Amino acid sequence: MATRASFENTNEIGVFASLTNAYCLTGINRSENFYSLFESSLSQHIPVVHATVAGCRFVGRTTAGNRRGLLVPSTATDVELAHLRNSLPDSVVVQRVEERLSALGNIISCNDHVALVHPDVDRETEDVIGDVLGVEVFRQIVGGQALVGSYCKFTNLGGMVHPRTTVEDIEELSSLLQVPLVAGTVNRGSDVLGGGLIVNDWSAFVGLDTTSTEISVIENIFRLSGGAGQQGQQSNIVTNMRSSLIDQLS
Repeated sequence: MATRASFENTNEIGVFASLTNAYCLTGINRSENFYSLFESSLSQHIPVVHATVAGCRFVGRTTAGNRRGLLVPSTATDVELAHLRNSLPDSVVVQRVEERLSALGNIISCNDHVALVHPDVDRETEDVIGDVLGVEVFRQIVGGQALVGSYCKFTNLGGMVHPRTTVEDIEELSSLLQVPLVAGTVNRGSDVLGGGLIVNDWSAFVGLDTTSTEISVIENIFRLSGGAGQQGQQSNIVTNMRSSLIDQLS
């Protein structure tokens, strides 16, 4: 199920929050309404953590991660790094990245198996992404946009890309990611999917302006009709099948 939300007066909730299958990060808000929304929906399954990066609240655009790890920019302080490591599950590796393009959430889009990255990221950054997140890394553009984290959003079950992405590119990306993809928008026609949408394998949160039609498309492509238990079980089955397939191939 997709839930509408806003951070203070903005619908770009993906700027101030990050969601994976293992944890949720939220920026510090003047009121607790934003945090409470995530806590009430997710806290039974994953930790919901208040966080800042370099003293700033836009944790969704400065970090990137999946159930295995979390990448933060070099501007993150030692105190913030320690807070994240203490708050997240022990299985999640928190790693600082020395990358010129420091808004990691804008240049990386990933699930638990594959990551798409900005074509201009450093080679060292590409290696760190692969090692920490345990994913295959591909340099890619989506719909003519190099900021793949802003214009593409996908989980282990499905994904959404920039509305101007061609049918051929969608088919190519779908084959690369091994999940079904659809072109779509959030927040009443916005193509900045990373800003208006955060999603994992069983829940999604969208900006307050998102229409019922957009929500319907999101729920269908990300397969969010079931509850957390059902989706989590389905996700584990997919993960186990992929792992066994990789073992057989290697």
